[in-house]
Amino acid sequence: MLEQDYLMKMILQFFKAMVRSWELKEKEEDPQLAADTLENAISSATEMDGDVLLSLSPDSIAQVLRVSGTDPRVIEYVARGLLLESVYLAEAGQDGLSGIRAAQARALAADYGFTLPDDPSDFESITAGLDEAALQDDPDEDPFTMLLSDR
Repeated sequence: MLEQDYLMKMILQFFKAMVRSWELKEKEEDPQLAADTLENAISSATEMDGDVLLSLSPDSIAQVLRVSGTDPRVIEYVARGLLLESVYLAEAGQDGLSGIRAAQARALAADYGFTLPDDPSDFESITAGLDEAALQDDPDEDPFTMLLSDR
């Protein structure tokens, strides 16, 4: 039970970070800050040094996360975050790094056996499932309401 609570809390925090990053990109028009926000969330979710983890090749990132013991349910959200970050990086003019993040996300999906949205710029498809996971923690609480109350 404690492990499940911890996992749901981690997923909810990641969901909040994704929404916060989207707001930074949309309202503040700062895609680089949005990308940095996601990198911090990925580091927290994997409990690994983000700079080291994100410097790995697409094939290596999946292997390292598998060995690290990161919960496979978290990996899908990390991959979605990487895919969203690729959009932010492209908007910030970092096309090379954007391609690497997208490739890292797709490598995780292939290695762990899940699918990612075809259109990484579609925020709703990227975050699909994160809000349902957050609701599992407290089915009476709407995660979007929780986000607004945290401000």
